[in-house]
Amino acid sequence: MKLYVWRHNKTYHSHSMIQEPCVNTEFYLDAIAIVAAETLEEALKLLEEQHKGWRTEDLRELEPTVYSLDEGKVIFTELRGSIA
Repeated sequence: MKLYVWRHNKTYHSHSMIQEPCVNTEFYLDAIAIVAAETLEEALKLLEEQHKGWRTEDLRELEPTVYSLDEGKVIFTELRGSIA
């Protein structure tokens, strides 16, 4: 089993970036999808089956970060608005 992680940020998106993928049908600035699956195709299928607007054709244009679940590791940490 693997974790497939996609993150797409449109904070600085402009019309000059018209070819940039749009990974969800909703308006967003930062989109994150994390899926546990055996293969990339299975991960995309699971997202599609949720019917929550994930555009798998555009997700295919982005290379996900893939984590094997065979051993322990840090998968995600986040720090927002830090002044330090």
